[in-house]
Amino acid sequence: MAEGNQTSSFEFLLWGLSDQPEQQSALFLVFLCMYLVTVTGNLLIILAIATDTRLHMPMYFFLASLSSADILFVSTTVPKALVNIQTQNKSISYGGCLTQLYFFLTFGDMDSFLLATMAYDRYVAICQPLHYTMIMSPRRCTLLITVCCTLTNIVAIIQTLLTLRLSFCSNRIIPDFYCDLQPLIKLACSDTKVNDLSLLLLGGTAILVPFTLILISYIRIVTAILRLPSAQGRRKAFSTCGSHLAVVALFFGTVIRAYLCPSTSSSNSVEKNTAAAVMYTVVTPLLNPFIYSLRNKDMKGALGVLLKGKVSFLRGQ
Repeated sequence: MAEGNQTSSFEFLLWGLSDQPEQQSALFLVFLCMYLVTVTGNLLIILAIATDTRLHMPMYFFLASLSSADILFVSTTVPKALVNIQTQNKSISYGGCLTQLYFFLTFGDMDSFLLATMAYDRYVAICQPLHYTMIMSPRRCTLLITVCCTLTNIVAIIQTLLTLRLSFCSNRIIPDFYCDLQPLIKLACSDTKVNDLSLLLLGGTAILVPFTLILISYIRIVTAILRLPSAQGRRKAFSTCGSHLAVVALFFGTVIRAYLCPSTSSSNSVEKNTAAAVMYTVVTPLLNPFIYSLRNKDMKGALGVLLKGKVSFLRGQ
């Protein structure tokens, strides 16, 4: 058994995206393209919001924060997976694994809390429009983001420190392409009761509490919209929430599949769990910029101005 004070030189082996050699080149290209598109798309969202004064509103401030979290989230797992595919070396050091775990938990939970914050913003905008400016003041928005960052860091630190106390045996294979909490707990030889309880309480809280707050917000939003006398007003109100609802459905649908409804440990189930993890960690951050930009006229306009400005700048050179 590798004791807790001996694990500094310990290495884990990541299962990866596939164990078929003939698929490695195609997987590398696909995931490299997905990563580049994700980073570029979210960066464009951030730049468009920063450069267009019409978007200097709470809704877009939270959207820029979500895009920043998505960039950091996908950068926690995909680059290491790409290196492992390219080098055909599936190992990750003990310290590297815990570091990846900490940032993965931080930015994954950050998405969850930010989506709840955005739902609250939409609730205030639709249900209390006359008080919106006063309630969603710059100070309140900054405070909400600070609370999200603080909570996610606390959860990630606790989970990582509890993982640090575990000892691991000869089985070092993590059935995924990144270090995640649940597989690490299953690999441990030491007592994991505290870790299991922490995973249930903190992990469940980080998913279910924001999801519940979103549901409550949208129940109230839908109730308020249905009371509007004008059909055009109802359509406009629903359209302002459409993008956020689509992202919420995509994010929590994949999270619930990956973490609350995991499959058994058979080879076929491992592949299904990996596919669910890819949806959660790669596909969701990839699609978010497209969902927000395609369904939002203001975002499309700001992105158009931004891209035209870049084209003009390049031509000028």
